[in-house]
Amino acid sequence: MQSRRQVLAMIGAAGLTPLATLARAGTDPAYIASRQNADGSFSAVVLDGAGHDLFTEELSARGHDAAVSPDGRTVVMFARRPGRFAIVLDLSRGRRVAAFASPDDRHFYGHGFFGADGRLLYATENDFEEERGLLGVYDSANWQRIGEIETGAIGPHEAVLLADGRTVACANGGVATHPDYPRQKLNLPFMKPSVSYVDIETGDLLASAELPAFHQLSIRHVSQAGDGSVWFGGQYEGPETDTVPLVGRHRPGEALEMIEVPDAYASMAHYIGAVETSADGTRIAASSPRGGKVMVFDAASRDIVATLTAPDVCAVAPAAGHDFLAADGAGTIWTGDAPLAHVNGRWDNHAVALGGRGKG
Repeated sequence: MQSRRQVLAMIGAAGLTPLATLARAGTDPAYIASRQNADGSFSAVVLDGAGHDLFTEELSARGHDAAVSPDGRTVVMFARRPGRFAIVLDLSRGRRVAAFASPDDRHFYGHGFFGADGRLLYATENDFEEERGLLGVYDSANWQRIGEIETGAIGPHEAVLLADGRTVACANGGVATHPDYPRQKLNLPFMKPSVSYVDIETGDLLASAELPAFHQLSIRHVSQAGDGSVWFGGQYEGPETDTVPLVGRHRPGEALEMIEVPDAYASMAHYIGAVETSADGTRIAASSPRGGKVMVFDAASRDIVATLTAPDVCAVAPAAGHDFLAADGAGTIWTGDAPLAHVNGRWDNHAVALGGRGKG
């Protein structure tokens, strides 16, 4: 049997695999996140359970979120809105194996998920000429786009496949944008954010719930709790002096319910950047990079049970037990309120657990 040193020498000479892959060979991938490195470059980063890099893949611009295939072998990382690239990583081979792009008249919103059998990938997209929110449908055999499904509203930022394997919950931000006007919000007085539900087998819009009392709270992120409720987080586009709830929950057929914790929202700068459910389904984490805070709610009581204060913290993912992993803009990875690892770089908006409770 060849020694690890001999294997490293052979592969290094052949110029095949990133050395970071082999530096921690034998350690299982636990998370994926995107990062801006100290030299300004951008990467998709696969981490082990201790928060150390297993391997990285260079990105041409900021990455956002990732979708994990049901068998846990494949990950697709999407460009940050309004980017058009997506890369495909094979976790067993530790490298990129494909890349694809949205059509010229669409851009990604940064999120997606696989169908229950892994054959199809669904990506949230913007039809910016027609102002339609879409789920682009891609065949995972060749990454060709084979169709699209309307989400029923403008700006479907995050969408997740619910536990029935067929219904998709879509966070429709309600903000119209166009790539000719980068990151400008074109309809703030007339926003209609909503949580909609789509049947991915028929393409039917099953239900939609709006927020008439807070029509400028752009709903951006969703996650399903273990009791079946859908939790969501928003970004308020109204006056800075307003006090509004930022997190809510919903069950189809009922009205959207906002979670009232005004003292906690005061430090969140009107901005929730990610919402995730714990591995056991009983807790919900909502992060605010602008506020530098993560709030953890008990899904049953709606009470805040933990908080984390960290600079520019946004990425959250389920960890062991009730804890969440979080990653901040100063390069630190946290479990609970304890630092786990640190790099010279800035962690971006999202992290996804691999081999466990991933998205989609």
